[in-house]
Amino acid sequence: RLSDDNLISIPREKTSLSWTNHSRKEEKNLKNILFVVGSLRKGSFNHQMAEKAERILEGKATVTYLDYSNLPLMNQDLETPVLPEVQAARDAFGKADAVWIFSPAYNFAIPGTVKNLLDWMSRALDLSDTHGPSILQDKVVTVSAMANAGHEPLFAAYNALLPFIRMQVVGEFTGAKINPEAWGTGVVTLSDEVVAGLEKQAEALLNV
Repeated sequence: RLSDDNLISIPREKTSLSWTNHSRKEEKNLKNILFVVGSLRKGSFNHQMAEKAERILEGKATVTYLDYSNLPLMNQDLETPVLPEVQAARDAFGKADAVWIFSPAYNFAIPGTVKNLLDWMSRALDLSDTHGPSILQDKVVTVSAMANAGHEPLFAAYNALLPFIRMQVVGEFTGAKINPEAWGTGVVTLSDEVVAGLEKQAEALLNV
């Protein structure tokens, strides 16, 4: 004869398994968002902005920061065989459901580091068909920027470039000015308005 403990142990075990499976399903359903920080400086202002965006996405998406610091300048002589640095970046973009670029404005323009990265990634995967798809084909993307000035020409440049390389731009871009004391402390302060803009961008990436 089964005891009362034996009788109730089975449903408890099933309930635990059910919650475990539910948790795993939720993990699998999280979107993968690739962060591209335009400034390579450690602890840069744009990296701090990215960290705030990462906290906004916590529990809603998996965030990965792309390390492209060793990517060489775009050179067709280096395209074959594919360099490990290029393949690593392609793999990161390939795994991403969406891309979020955090960009300074270098002389009111896209930083050379980011432009070089996008030049590499926009190359056709099959070089025998130069008009064929790249790893960026239809990839969802948005842009935010920490800069002292130049947000409008910077965003205009991204809005011209990203669709041209066949990426799908979503959300209204968020621009933030660097608070004066940050030049001394190294720590940026984001206004409520900027944070609200980041939150809207996060939702735009998650809802596509």
